[in-house]
Amino acid sequence: MLGAKVPQMTVKLPLCQIPLINFLTSSGKIFRHPRFISMASQSYFDSPTEVYPIPLSPPLSVLSKEIEPHRALTASSKSALFTLSRSHIIFEDVWLIAVNKPQGIYCESVLSSLPALLNYTGANVSELHLANRLDRDTSGVMLITKLHKVAAKFVKAFTDHKVRKTYLAFCVGLAPKWEKITVKSGHGRSKYGAWRVYAASDVGRKLPGGSLVKHMETSFEVLSVNSGCLKEVSDLQKDEAVVIVQEKSAIGCDLKNDEILVRASPQSGRTHQIRLHCQYLGIPIRGDVRYEGVYDWKGSRYDGHDLHAESLSFEHPITGKPILLQAPPPSWAIQPLRSQFE
Repeated sequence: MLGAKVPQMTVKLPLCQIPLINFLTSSGKIFRHPRFISMASQSYFDSPTEVYPIPLSPPLSVLSKEIEPHRALTASSKSALFTLSRSHIIFEDVWLIAVNKPQGIYCESVLSSLPALLNYTGANVSELHLANRLDRDTSGVMLITKLHKVAAKFVKAFTDHKVRKTYLAFCVGLAPKWEKITVKSGHGRSKYGAWRVYAASDVGRKLPGGSLVKHMETSFEVLSVNSGCLKEVSDLQKDEAVVIVQEKSAIGCDLKNDEILVRASPQSGRTHQIRLHCQYLGIPIRGDVRYEGVYDWKGSRYDGHDLHAESLSFEHPITGKPILLQAPPPSWAIQPLRSQFE
């Protein structure tokens, strides 16, 4: 009957049949419209909103957003003028060469300046490959392979955790009560693209963008507090502690009272791993404004973070002999290291 109320009903159909649906208006007219078809498709096939794991470390600070672009520009200028010299070389043989990368220089600039030092041309240049990478402001051991087949062996060695690494970090915070500690957590990018610490129980869960939370583990040893010998500190916990991260840190990074030199041994190779774990422990690295490190300290301004790749040890991929590569300590580590033996 004309003007009679049309009963409403819901029909669920396969996606391939949705474009055939006719829509009946209150006036009795029948029409099809792509927008309504799209809406019908979305309402039927949309899945519930995905819940992502919550990062346990804070987002980037305002100070970091102000300073980091300037640091990047400065490093680009320095890197463009950088020339590798024999004084930078730590080790060299037919297959490998290791250099002591300066702070504030990009790895790619070190690699691009190497052919001139080695008098390489043509095909030899294309064989050079970075076996490990360091952050822009991290100094220390950087390993370069001279042949593709050697590079492939190192990829496997790093993947299988057969390359051991140690770093020195000059931190500013509240002096820890532990002498040795191992931190186990998750690692990944937040929805804003920053690297963050996640709970260990979140490892394997999906993050925005499709990546997964990955396992991250670092062992730390305190070498010096306020440039003094640790033997004088009686209340340090001597047994190695293990922290399995499940919640936000209870230690604030605003308690910037002490200078702590630590040796870090990463058991995994995640981006900014040591920097993130130092932040979580409440002892951020001096100059590391990205992760709450002090920028101005005792009348000086730090334009880079104090992190140094101290050593790499591995079995030589060709000869099979054990190799230990060590970079000389930077100036900020010399006095605290000396205090261990006084």
